[in-house]
Amino acid sequence: MKKTYKINEIFYSIQGEGANAGRPAVFVRFSGCNRRCPFCDTDHESGVEMTAQQIRQAVEKASGGLKTMVVLTGGEPTLQLSEDENLFPDASDRRFIAIETNGTGAVPSWIDWVTVSPKEDIPLDKLPRFNEVKLLFDETRLDYFQLFNRDGILAFIQPIERNGEYNFVEAIAFVKQNPRFRLSVQIHKLIGIQ
Repeated sequence: MKKTYKINEIFYSIQGEGANAGRPAVFVRFSGCNRRCPFCDTDHESGVEMTAQQIRQAVEKASGGLKTMVVLTGGEPTLQLSEDENLFPDASDRRFIAIETNGTGAVPSWIDWVTVSPKEDIPLDKLPRFNEVKLLFDETRLDYFQLFNRDGILAFIQPIERNGEYNFVEAIAFVKQNPRFRLSVQIHKLIGIQ
């Protein structure tokens, strides 16, 4: 019996945040998470079981055959992914594979770009390998944020919504005081796309 993955949705859009903002991408949204943050945009209870081949076929269909970036997101994709099964192993179908993770699981080596967004203060040496870190701006976590305020770490501060308003002013002030950080806004939400 082939391994299956619980997939919430697969869709084609643009990457709306971080270092790859603006790049066309097929998003493979996994169901399920070990954090279940109240602001998450994933319905963790829904989803369909899909094999790796079915996921590849859905990505191909969503992109119209274009070799776009693929973003594995969730939920928390590392709960279902493993080193043993590369979702895109065929060299002729080679795509740039990115993952968005909360940093609590191992990231397979076949993934090209790792965005870690720790939702709790995980020690830096306990995080998986990453290319960029996305920190949801919360004034109670400033000491933790300073762990990433160093050369060689690509760190983004992202405003969050509370009671219908984003904390843009505070996030911008923090970035201006800590210039190694970059401000990242969810441009897909600003322009009204998925």
